[in-house]
Amino acid sequence: ELMRFCKKNIHIQNIIKKISGAEGTKLDEDFMEMERKIEVTNKSVFELITKTTEYLQPNPASRAKLGMLNTVSKIRGQVKTTGYPQTEGLLGDCMLRYGRELGEESTFGAALVDIGEAMKQMADIKDALDINVKQNFIDPLQTLQDKDLKEIVHHLKKLEGRRFLFWVSENVMSFIYLKLQNRISTASSRPKKEFKPKLIVSSLETVETRQHNGLTHTSSVKSTELESHLDQPCCRSLYDFDPENEGELGFKEGDVIILTNQIDENWYEGMINGESGFFPINYVEVLVPLPQ
Repeated sequence: ELMRFCKKNIHIQNIIKKISGAEGTKLDEDFMEMERKIEVTNKSVFELITKTTEYLQPNPASRAKLGMLNTVSKIRGQVKTTGYPQTEGLLGDCMLRYGRELGEESTFGAALVDIGEAMKQMADIKDALDINVKQNFIDPLQTLQDKDLKEIVHHLKKLEGRRFLFWVSENVMSFIYLKLQNRISTASSRPKKEFKPKLIVSSLETVETRQHNGLTHTSSVKSTELESHLDQPCCRSLYDFDPENEGELGFKEGDVIILTNQIDENWYEGMINGESGFFPINYVEVLVPLPQ
């Protein structure tokens, strides 16, 4: 649950890392150098696309208008896109229009027509340059940025999350390992008693001496509970046993437990007070052994 929660909440991961001072799994120098180069490459491609477009199309207002028109064309499904209005072409159109209005008889008009046609040719050359640069330089860089670099950055972010998840898992496993070691040490330090078969005890007599008003009364009490169990395999607990796992049977010191099965050399299966479960052999003293 902890790992799934941390995995889905990257902000929680960052908070935990800041609080605990965790750095995650360290990466080697070669990987860090490759990561740095990918970051620089990504930034350089973005800058190159932007600056090249600004060089070919220096008017920001025209660039914005052109981008909007091309986007609308794509939405409408139109294949043909609008070209950038070259300043040479705009100037050439102006010269051609007024030169033709003045007529060929006018020397100034003829000069305007000639220069206007030259400016239009320059605009066509710049359009061809735009198309060539876009197809052979900008588009490949854009594809590199949109696909390869984007995928690499995505996997790097994914790796960062997995690094922290691995760190959390490692700490959880270390905690569980230490807890298990403590349980093993506790279990090893408990007193061990060897199994010694005993004869069937017919009754248990308890002599109590009480003094009341100067008189001494002696009474013998037989354990009816013990006698009721002596006709079947049973044992008496030597210590208190608190169950720690599902299926274990808890009891107090002195309880009489009915034996139903021996699981292995370390564990019995038995019943007490209507509840059944497993318990360690070295915690009990057998009164009536299980049939062989």
